[in-house]
Amino acid sequence: MSQISPRRLVVLLRRTSALDRIALGILALTLIGRLIAALGKPVPYSALLGFFSFLSIIYLVIRLIPWFRTQVMWPLRNRLIVAYVFIAVVPVILLISMAGVAMYGLYLQLGAHLLHDDLQDRINTIAADAEAFAAAIQQEAAKGASAQDESILSKPEVARLVAAEQAENPDLRVYLNRGTHLIEKGDGHRFAGLVEWNEKPLIACAVEQEGPAGLATILVAEPVNSNFLDKLASKLGPIQLIFLRPATGKANFNFSFNGHEYVPGEQVSSRRRVLPPPSNFMDIRVAGASTIEMEHMEADKDQEPAAVLASFSLRPSAVNRELLTSVGDVGPLLAAVLVGAAVIFLVLEITALITGVVLTRTITTSVGELYDATLNVRRGDFSKRVRVRQRDQLGALGESFNEMTSSISELIEEQRQRQRLENEISIAREVQSQLFPQSLPSLPGLQLGAICRPARVVSGDYYDFIKVGPDRLGIALADISGKGIFAALLMASLQAALRSTAMLDGQCGTADLVSKLNRHVFRNTSDDRYATFFYAVYDEKARMLTYTNAGHLAPFFIHDGNVQELEEGGTVVGLFEEFPFTQGVIKVEPGSLFVLFSDGLTEPENVYGEEFGRQRVRAEILRQVNLPPQRLAENLIASAEQWAGSPEQADDITVVVARMG
Repeated sequence: MSQISPRRLVVLLRRTSALDRIALGILALTLIGRLIAALGKPVPYSALLGFFSFLSIIYLVIRLIPWFRTQVMWPLRNRLIVAYVFIAVVPVILLISMAGVAMYGLYLQLGAHLLHDDLQDRINTIAADAEAFAAAIQQEAAKGASAQDESILSKPEVARLVAAEQAENPDLRVYLNRGTHLIEKGDGHRFAGLVEWNEKPLIACAVEQEGPAGLATILVAEPVNSNFLDKLASKLGPIQLIFLRPATGKANFNFSFNGHEYVPGEQVSSRRRVLPPPSNFMDIRVAGASTIEMEHMEADKDQEPAAVLASFSLRPSAVNRELLTSVGDVGPLLAAVLVGAAVIFLVLEITALITGVVLTRTITTSVGELYDATLNVRRGDFSKRVRVRQRDQLGALGESFNEMTSSISELIEEQRQRQRLENEISIAREVQSQLFPQSLPSLPGLQLGAICRPARVVSGDYYDFIKVGPDRLGIALADISGKGIFAALLMASLQAALRSTAMLDGQCGTADLVSKLNRHVFRNTSDDRYATFFYAVYDEKARMLTYTNAGHLAPFFIHDGNVQELEEGGTVVGLFEEFPFTQGVIKVEPGSLFVLFSDGLTEPENVYGEEFGRQRVRAEILRQVNLPPQRLAENLIASAEQWAGSPEQADDITVVVARMG
């Protein structure tokens, strides 16, 4: 266990407010006071200190609620445990507490009932004694003695009975012609109950007896004192009786009973009654109280009734034994059944608690692993996998998480590869852009315009201008089969071969140059790779255009409204190693227009699937024949895009325009 360093303690204290420190100081003083009190020394102002410590505890609990919510209740495990406690444990505790309170109240009622039964048994005994005394007095009166004269109590028969009862109960007293008004409180012939006499409680029985000399009242009384309480037969523990006198004014402590106010008076406590030791940990001490009404010995109509507050204590086990004696041998069996039921319920509750804890740990473990895995994902580590322990919803969630991280990892890897490929393509585009002419060559009597618009990042079309002499310019356009990076690579190879061949043997004919280029492409590419190629050489001095068309769309040569398609040449380059290419020659008149283009200009389709076509290209050229070459090239591409109705291209578009003479 890590120890709290002084530095950390100082940091914690700095985070507390002034009220927090005051509350902690009060609690520390209270603890010190408790220790001093435990040593037997007096602590001044202990009550006031206890009050302030109670307020400090309430304040600190309120202050700790936000910390409890953010720290203790943040983990899902703690939340589930608290939820389970509130759902399962708290109701059980409340039920047990309710049952405990109900049992406590029940034993209070049983204790009060036993106390009243003990008092009533004693009252009945004294009533029986009073009846016996009355019968003896009546016999003496029949012999001529006066029932109104107290001397009759000294007659042998009466004295013998009195002596016999006093031998058993020394405090028993017999009075003649006392408590006459008590008869009215009874059944008209006899009264038995608790009576207040000279501010002391006693049990009295008054019997009215009719004799030859008239009515006589026999009063038998026994004071309620410690000996009386000690002789009660029940299994109650210590008993205390407090005589309640009617309140004559304001007092420090009043009892309200049956609409009357009372103040405590004389107290009578048992001396020899002790509480038996507990039979088990549940055999607690139950303390209770009950009130008993009393009559006044002296008749006074304005006098308020008196009362007694009886307090007692008991052990549930002792009361149970006394109650179960009424069912005989079935009592132990009933007790065993109750104990067995309690054990079964306890085992079921413990089992439910263990099951809840196991389920909680299962849930929180899975959620905890998912949380840890998400932290790894946040850090960019997608290799973390969640362990699937069970085939349930949490297990399915873990599998989904594993699949998700795997898919994300694959997507990221694909994105990296795509990014790397895009970078490579970007480099290829930059390299390819350097392969195209960076500026249009200058030749007297020749105006040029050229545009290459790739369908993708890199183009498979290629155009070039190569000066093969002071007055001679080579014009080339190629369309590589396919698109993208492979076509771009073949285009680069074709460009290198064309330039090297043209530079080394620039005086050769166009047919010979195309033948050499064909052999190069055939030998250095796969069988399915080829290119359409058109190459022409314009001789400004001779005003001649020599060309070879190797499978390319026939360019248009226009002069004075006449359109000639240049088709002389042969098949595409790269399919056959040897092929007899031919060349054509055209006399260039002043103002002639030469338009060279790839199939990307003729193939765009409109919404009805109809291609732009060569005829529309030809019509657009004738309509705009007087425009500058670069402007004409741009307008041709714009016309094709307008025909398609979409800026997206299906193929590379290249247009080269030359105005000659």
